[in-house]
Amino acid sequence: MDQVVTDKKKIAELLSRGVERIFPSRELLAKKLASGERLRLYCGFDPTAPALHIGNAIALNKLSQFQALGHEVIFLIGDFTGLIGDPTDKKAVRRQMTREEVLANARDYQKQASAYLKFDGNNPARVSYNSAWNEKLRFSDLIKLSSHFTVQQMIQRDMFQARLKEEKAIYLHEFLYPLVQAYDSVALDVDLEVGGNDQMFNMMCGRDLLSAVKKKEKFVMTLKLLADSSGQKMGKSEGNAVFLDTVADDMYGRIMSWPDGVISPAFELCTAVPSEDLKRIATSLAAGTNPRDLKAELAWEITKINHGPAAADQARARFISTFQKKETPVEMKVWQAKQARYSLADLLVATGLAETKSEARRLVEQGAIKIKEGRDFIAATDAKQELSVKTETIIARGKRQFIKVIR
Repeated sequence: MDQVVTDKKKIAELLSRGVERIFPSRELLAKKLASGERLRLYCGFDPTAPALHIGNAIALNKLSQFQALGHEVIFLIGDFTGLIGDPTDKKAVRRQMTREEVLANARDYQKQASAYLKFDGNNPARVSYNSAWNEKLRFSDLIKLSSHFTVQQMIQRDMFQARLKEEKAIYLHEFLYPLVQAYDSVALDVDLEVGGNDQMFNMMCGRDLLSAVKKKEKFVMTLKLLADSSGQKMGKSEGNAVFLDTVADDMYGRIMSWPDGVISPAFELCTAVPSEDLKRIATSLAAGTNPRDLKAELAWEITKINHGPAAADQARARFISTFQKKETPVEMKVWQAKQARYSLADLLVATGLAETKSEARRLVEQGAIKIKEGRDFIAATDAKQELSVKTETIIARGKRQFIKVIR
C-alpha cells in the first residue's frame, strides 16, 4: 500500500481541477486529506452501454488523482442499479435492461478503466459490483431504508416536475433508484463519493443515508461535465460521446470533430496535462491561435491515454494524410463480397468495420459511416439500407478506416 501523500499543492490541485462542488465543504475535505488519513472513495458506473465513454473518463481521472495520493479507490460497476435505470435528466422512463444485457455491457469496463486506474501493484483500485449487497436486501430492509426519504424529496426533482406538467408517467421503481445508489455508500462504508454534477441528488441521498444508518459523514465531490462554450453537453444522450473502446484512429478523428468551445474544458477534465499547460492553452485560444492545432494536441493526449503514444502518433499521421490533405489511402483492406446485395449493417459486420449490428447502427446514427459515391464520401443515414455491391465499393468508418469491397 502506498503512503498517503499530504503535499499541499497536490491536494489543492485535487480539490480544484474539474471540481464543481464539495459537500459539506472544500475546507473540511482539505483538512482531512492533509491529516494523512487514508480515505476510501468510489464512483459508480452503470453498464447502460457496451463501453465507458469520455464523460466517465472525467470521474476516472479524478479517481486516479486520489489513487496517486495513496487513497483507497473503489471502481463500482452498477450491475444492480443498471437494472433499474437512473431517471436523472430523463424526460421519459428508461427501458429496463436484463441482467444478461447489463453483464454483457460491463464485460470490458475494467479493461477500459485500466487506462486511468491501476488495478495491480501498490494500492490497486478495487472492483466491486453492487448486486453483491443489493440482491441480499429483503423487502423489510427496503421498507426500513426507504423510511429515511420522503416523497417530496423525490418528486421535486426537475425531470419529475417536467413529466408531471407533460402528464407523463413516473414509475415507483424510478423513485427507488436514488435509494439503491445511496445504499452503495452504506455497504461500502466510504468516506467520499465522486461523480458528475448531474449525480448530485443521488450522491447526497447516499450522504444522508450513511449518516442515518452509520452516523458517519460522507464527503461528496461533484465534477464538471464536459460541455462546449454554449453549454452543450458531450455525452451518450446527446449522441456525441466518444467511447473508450473506440479504435485509436476513430478516437482521434472524433475528437477533432468536436466544437472549438470544448477545447479548454476537455484539456482540464479529460487529460493529465499540467495546470501550467492549461493556462497556456487558454491564453493561446484567447490570442487567436488556430483552434485546430490545439484540438490536435487534445486528440493526441486523449488517444495516448487510452491507446498509448505510438498509436496516438499513428492516428495523428493518418488523420493528416486522409483528412487534412483530403486523400483516400492508396493501400486499404480489401474484402471479397460473396453476394450482390447486403444491408449496410450486415456489410459493416462482415467487413470488420463493426463488431456487432448494434455497434453498426450506433456508428451510422453518429454519422461515422460514409460510402464513396463518385469522388465524394456520402454519410450513411440508415443501417438497414440495402447496398448493391458493384465492381468496387469503398466504405469509410470515421476519417481513417477504409475498406474496399469487391465482387
